[in-house]
Amino acid sequence: MFEFSWPWLFVLLPLPWLIAKFKPAQHSTPQRLRMPSFASLSSLAPNITSHSRGVSWLEGLVWVFLVIAAANPQWLDEPVALPNEGRDIMLAVDLSGSMNEQDMEYQGRYVDRLSVVKAVLGEFIEQRQGDRLGLILFGDTAFLQTPLTRDLNTVSQMLSEAQIGLVGRATAIGDALGLSVKRFSQKQDSNRILILLTDGQNTAGNLKPEEALILAREEGIKVYTVGVGSDGRGGFSLFGMGGSAGSSIDEATLKHIASETGGSYFRAKDVSGLQKIYQELDELEPISDEAQTFRPQLALFFWPLLSALALIMLTILIKALRGLKQEA
Repeated sequence: MFEFSWPWLFVLLPLPWLIAKFKPAQHSTPQRLRMPSFASLSSLAPNITSHSRGVSWLEGLVWVFLVIAAANPQWLDEPVALPNEGRDIMLAVDLSGSMNEQDMEYQGRYVDRLSVVKAVLGEFIEQRQGDRLGLILFGDTAFLQTPLTRDLNTVSQMLSEAQIGLVGRATAIGDALGLSVKRFSQKQDSNRILILLTDGQNTAGNLKPEEALILAREEGIKVYTVGVGSDGRGGFSLFGMGGSAGSSIDEATLKHIASETGGSYFRAKDVSGLQKIYQELDELEPISDEAQTFRPQLALFFWPLLSALALIMLTILIKALRGLKQEA
């Protein structure tokens, strides 16, 4: 639909004629209204004045176009639905050496734990439309791979490029939790959710998990911890032929972190278990149901503005042509 942002400005339309009408006459000769920007329009087109006192129709037309432009005409398109306000979710993924254990079955064969996490977590990321996601990778220490963003493709790509040993082969759970606290402290109005995936126990880093937990609890960060790895023996292990070295997950610490921050602990022993965890997270952290829309706006003020400019240029051209005729 078409509308004006400030339609009340149209009350200014008769202003030049009112000023001309009530201005006192001098020497019994009608005086013309001289608008500052168009004071010379009458002299440029002396033969095209109207009978209304003091304002030529050309000056009046320029004034009309200027008022229309000032009222800001615009075209509004159909309402467009926006994604519902989502969540702020930080993903912390373990890249320690034990994530290379090939004890999880995926698509008919045993693969390493990180490959399963990438595959299933990649699907989870694709479904997070409306959410802001960030990615932390940790090993000997933790570093921010992707800050919180709605660019899900970038988060997914950064995860797919992560490699075992990229930040060492140990497990710094405390550093990962502490770095999440630091990044979330800049988002005071967010719901601040951390999903921490690991297959081991804290063996490195500058912060102990208990110290980082105190910081997370003070900042109101809700932590969901996920223990990745099978308890059984199957597939190939770098630490022994014919089976996995088994699980070394510090479940007690992960459960404690989750319960103290209002989150939950999950155990992902296989692909279906990991997929189920993400489905449960959607239920535990629902997004807002309030629909949001906006209407794209196309500004049109430049059309009447260009029309006014064209009329001014026309009068200049008329004067130039008459000057040439008089010289001839």
